[in-house]
Amino acid sequence: MRVEEIAERVARHERLDAAEAKLLWEEAPLWLLARLASEAKQRVSGDKVFYNRNYHVEPTNICRFACRFCSYRRHKGEEGAWEYSLAEIIEQVEARRGCGATEVHIVGGVHPDRDLDYYLEMIARIKAVEPTICVKAFTAVELHYMITRAGLSLSEGLKRLKAAGMESIPGGGAEIFAEEIRREICPEKCSAEEWLALHEEAHKLGIDSNATMLYGHIEGIDHRIDHLMRLRDLQDRTGGINAFIPLKFRSANNSMEAIGETSVVDDMRTLAMSRLILDNVPHIKAYWVMYGKEVAEMALQFGADDIDGTIEDSTKIYSMAGADSRPRLTIGEIEKMCAAAGYRAVERDTHYNEIKH
Repeated sequence: MRVEEIAERVARHERLDAAEAKLLWEEAPLWLLARLASEAKQRVSGDKVFYNRNYHVEPTNICRFACRFCSYRRHKGEEGAWEYSLAEIIEQVEARRGCGATEVHIVGGVHPDRDLDYYLEMIARIKAVEPTICVKAFTAVELHYMITRAGLSLSEGLKRLKAAGMESIPGGGAEIFAEEIRREICPEKCSAEEWLALHEEAHKLGIDSNATMLYGHIEGIDHRIDHLMRLRDLQDRTGGINAFIPLKFRSANNSMEAIGETSVVDDMRTLAMSRLILDNVPHIKAYWVMYGKEVAEMALQFGADDIDGTIEDSTKIYSMAGADSRPRLTIGEIEKMCAAAGYRAVERDTHYNEIKH
């Protein structure tokens, strides 16, 4: 089958298989991918690009795992390590009361000494301070560790977290699902099957989530397509994924630094193909903290319809890997970025309900 025939099928809203996706990914001209992805985006969200008012809490960067791509992780006692107490975390939340945020995003290292009860208390105390804020918390890797360490099933653990006030799960920790790649870059953390199973169980319990893919390191296009197909299959079963976020490997200050970073052209092809393969995931996010503001604006021409949020200089995960060292966007800047790309900025909550002012 030729690229032109596949493009015609996409325009008719027909689902891509792996072979078609690979041909389109590798051989379609960039302008064609931009057109197809933009058309697919407009079918879902019209002229809207979504954002939210949010901030991050990162309880610790001490982690029992040693992923090769990670610039964030530290040993206990190592220079640059931190582990906030619950009181310090609540201070961070209280300091941002009144900022208009509708979401607090909580991720960090998998601390070897902190258990499920610690995180349950964290969520409950945050909700006591900010009863209406949405707690989107913990990657599947963090959740799998804290729940299995407690001797609970995934369902039991997630039910307890939901009862404490956790409403949604971020998409981190997926990396690349292919086990041969995981053995090279993150052999210690939970498997692809465990990541998928945790998200599936969360969706069954009414906890929605995002999903991610770490690309631009030692994986190939076949691995990316396999990853996206597995997410599409999960979404067919549950419908619980709100947004997909392709995460670019940033190479500073980690053991894979010599690999370097993939090109902006590859970023745009990856965004466009994510939109085209994930025909059942409503939103594709261009995470501006990772890409930078200029590239994130460009991404809006390649199928992305979300740029995350204001952030309020509250995350270090990508800045420690070489991205923007003081990540913050004003609402005015977001509106300007979207308008420059020909779209309209629309504020949303975590669950993609539009917020009217």
